[in-house]
Amino acid sequence: MDKILIFGHKSPDTDSICSSLVMADLQKKLGKEDVIACRLGEINEETKYALKHIGVDEPKYIEEIEQGQPVILVDHNEFSQSVKGIENAKIVAVVDHHRINNFETSEPLFYYAQPVGCTSTLLFELYKSNNLEIEPQIAGLMLSAIISDTLLLKSPTTTEKDKKVVTELAKIANIDIEKYGLEMLKAGTDLDRYTEEELIHLDAKKIEKEDIKYVIAQVNTVSIPDVLKRKEKIEQEINKEILAKGLSLFVFVITDIINSNSEAIVLGDRTDAISNTYEIKNNIAIMPGVVSRKKQILPLVEKNM
Repeated sequence: MDKILIFGHKSPDTDSICSSLVMADLQKKLGKEDVIACRLGEINEETKYALKHIGVDEPKYIEEIEQGQPVILVDHNEFSQSVKGIENAKIVAVVDHHRINNFETSEPLFYYAQPVGCTSTLLFELYKSNNLEIEPQIAGLMLSAIISDTLLLKSPTTTEKDKKVVTELAKIANIDIEKYGLEMLKAGTDLDRYTEEELIHLDAKKIEKEDIKYVIAQVNTVSIPDVLKRKEKIEQEINKEILAKGLSLFVFVITDIINSNSEAIVLGDRTDAISNTYEIKNNIAIMPGVVSRKKQILPLVEKNM
């Protein structure tokens, strides 16, 4: 039997990486030994901090899969965000907290999705429903993922279920939520080490809707002005990407994790998808109170496209 590959989306964030590792552990505890946790891109600094703190190795890197390869998707379902060759894979399971879009299978599968703040919240439920022990390392991975996706439970995507799960996981992992969470999030705000090209791909999600393709990328910082000092070079890289990929819109969101606000560099032919709600001056849209791509930015773009 072929090994089952487990992976999250391209440009992986902490939830995507941690959920692949946790799902692999879950499957093994359920008696499915032939599973491999994988990743579809480089690991960011926030995730590196989490893995080092918890003492877990990063998943295996893959670029492409063969026809008929058994896979489990976590933290995504859209083919445009997945591995090359996903259209011909055998998808046996999905655990996700996003909308379902650009997704189909030729065979029945296990699909578990709920509108919660993080995939790891759902994985926690799967451990509990199967009466499986959650070890401290696994608890630490799930806790890191939830802290990351919900910005320490401050994002509007956060649910009461996420809060409850975080409390339980912190006890198992013996982790101070506030102290560890802030340190982990701050580790991901060191953006000076990245080139402008790397910066716009750090956490970029490509969406396809009929004949329209666009990207919403997001980075976290403690100082939006520091990032915008590189605005001219960032815009150059975004324009290259728009031309190379035939994009109608590229939204580069810079989120202040301390004050819970964002500003976005908005470029492309369909900037009206943002300007219908937020005024754009010099290619910048100021978005007070906006921190969530999934709940606050994507629905806005979809509505105006």
